[in-house]
Amino acid sequence: MDSKELIEMLNSDFADEHAAIIRYLVHAYQEGEDTPMGASLLSRSREEMWHMHWLGMIIGRLGGEPNFVPGPYPFDPTSRATMLKSYIDYEEKLIPHYHGEAGKVDDPHIRRVLHREAWESAIHARRFQRLLDKLSPEAAKSLPKGGYELPPPFLETLQAELNSKYNEMLQHLRLSWLSQKDASKAWALMDQSMEKMKQLALFAEAVAEDGSAPLMKPGSINAGQAMELVLRKALGDVREALGRHTKLQGDAEFKKHAGLVMKMDLTVQQEAWQAEEMEDWLK
Repeated sequence: MDSKELIEMLNSDFADEHAAIIRYLVHAYQEGEDTPMGASLLSRSREEMWHMHWLGMIIGRLGGEPNFVPGPYPFDPTSRATMLKSYIDYEEKLIPHYHGEAGKVDDPHIRRVLHREAWESAIHARRFQRLLDKLSPEAAKSLPKGGYELPPPFLETLQAELNSKYNEMLQHLRLSWLSQKDASKAWALMDQSMEKMKQLALFAEAVAEDGSAPLMKPGSINAGQAMELVLRKALGDVREALGRHTKLQGDAEFKKHAGLVMKMDLTVQQEAWQAEEMEDWLK
């Protein structure tokens, strides 16, 4: 298998892991992070993030460009039980898939990563089965429900900020994977991307608690542009987000939600810190 074929194969896996992250995150936020089901789903999504990270690191080392378009994640949204059964099917199909791909690869590190993704997928399937087995008949037939209390314009604002933060995170992840020759900068970018994940949750939790599915759709990732230009764009995104979020702190509807206010107080401080860090990198 030549380098181009290997990158294409790994990008396909990358898309599948990306899809799993989004599906488990959305369901986790809908259940609530402080519930057993929500906490378990959030844990699975974080493990899928590691899978995506390992693949992104390899693609970057090979000189490839990560493809951030998520793959399809077929699932039955009829009830908690049907969703969990879909998750079990999805994970079980990945086991022979990853083992089979590992057999096509010469590089020992990539082989180990693919085998690991296979056996971790097997554990995920078992964990989802355990969640399914523990559901009461009533919970199995039902779905998580929200309050549907937020004014539609405010809900749209939250969805837009959520998706913006999601795309900021993807941009930072890409920069981190493609900056591996400068290890200190790569890790600093990864650190910022993890902060953006927490900032994303601020909006996602509020959207899900109201009863809507948090929307995460990748936009333009600036592939092929010079690294400094992309970093300057990322800095501009952070500055713009800081401006929007500072303004949002004064919004009358926003002030009604104490949890959002508290989390936003931290977010704007983090964004100001991130902007200062990136300004120093560009000097």
